[in-house]
Amino acid sequence: MSVALVCSEADLEADLEGTVLWRAEFERHLARRVEEAQLLALTEKPDLVVVDRELSWALELVKSLRQEPLTRQASIAIVSRGDFDPREMDLLEAGANAVLRLPAGADWDERLTRLAQVPTRTEVRCQVEFELEATARAGAPPLRGLVVNLSTTGLLLECAEPLPLGEDLDLRFRLPGAGPEIVGCGRVVRHTPGGRYGIEFYGLEGQGSEYVRRFVETLEPL
Repeated sequence: MSVALVCSEADLEADLEGTVLWRAEFERHLARRVEEAQLLALTEKPDLVVVDRELSWALELVKSLRQEPLTRQASIAIVSRGDFDPREMDLLEAGANAVLRLPAGADWDERLTRLAQVPTRTEVRCQVEFELEATARAGAPPLRGLVVNLSTTGLLLECAEPLPLGEDLDLRFRLPGAGPEIVGCGRVVRHTPGGRYGIEFYGLEGQGSEYVRRFVETLEPL
């Protein structure tokens, strides 16, 4: 069972009760004040922290969770009503893993489950080249790019299509040589000249993280 901490001054149950968060797969804790959220994060050790974007203390909470060694490994999902808001970029840059827009869609269960199962990883980055397919939105045509650096926590992607900072991506790729297709989620956390984008993993299915770790360990670190 995964542990979720839901932080909101409003009643999110009506919005989220149809998702996996309100089923037996999750033990839930609710917080309406920043001090309460910080204490529950320390005592209950949530796998996933769900934060209402409208909270006046949302940014303070995300920063504090990432700065505290006992809570920094938790995944953080921002629940957002309406269209993009510049506050979302501040939250992502502070350490939030993803922004999920209400109303909850059919893809929420998979994304919430992936976020709750992100394992602790160590950072080792290696130079390697292989192709990757990414989908930014449901129904959109896939984007293809070349991976030029790979680590246990993410990759550096060369892509001709512009990718906005904070964009969530569904990823599919095969590591060089034999091996299964790796499927998971990532988000754009950096943009460098030449159409290169830093992509941070926040959920690889099955043994995807282990396959990446083993592969990286066979290469010479940068």
